Amino acid sequence: MSDRHQQRQQRLKEQVDARIAAATESRGILMVFTGNGKGKTTAAFGTALRACGHGKGVAAVQFIKGEWPNGERNLLEQHGVEFQVMATGFTWDTQNRETDTLACQKVWQEARRMLADTQLDLVILDEITYMVSMDYLDLDELVNALTQRPAHQSVIITGRGCHRILLDMADTVTEMRPVKHAFDAGIQAQQGIDW
Repeated sequence: MSDRHQQRQQRLKEQVDARIAAATESRGILMVFTGNGKGKTTAAFGTALRACGHGKGVAAVQFIKGEWPNGERNLLEQHGVEFQVMATGFTWDTQNRETDTLACQKVWQEARRMLADTQLDLVILDEITYMVSMDYLDLDELVNALTQRPAHQSVIITGRGCHRILLDMADTVTEMRPVKHAFDAGIQAQQGIDW
């Protein structure tokens, strides 16, 4: 039994080693975390934490989020991560398309600056998919900024219903699928767990 296990593991190792050897291109990547499940923003900020731990330059723009306390921001700002937040909060709270569009455009200008900054290794565009799907932000403008960013810069886009063009552009796409959620059972969102 242990000989068979060792042979299986050796074959697996050879396959992994071959894939590593074949990966010769070095450049920033575009990642999309989408889907209806929980964890898209959490995954993005987990990556930001990893990048910070390696001394990389990181910045984040949060579309849709309001000004309420944010654990990721509380920690990452202490490590030099710039945050720009669309302070209007959820559009169903404001219910004012003009105000929301202006707020989106204001924070988008900060995002464009970040996407052109050669000092940044990672830029997170949290919940930007909603800005595109709700026509607060022009898709072509976003695509342009993404294609013209510095070659080494990685970008993470989060949010439900990501546009097909962005999915096609992405190097890595992860779809979060809901299986079960505590909120559906009437359990309140919790500080330190949900935000």
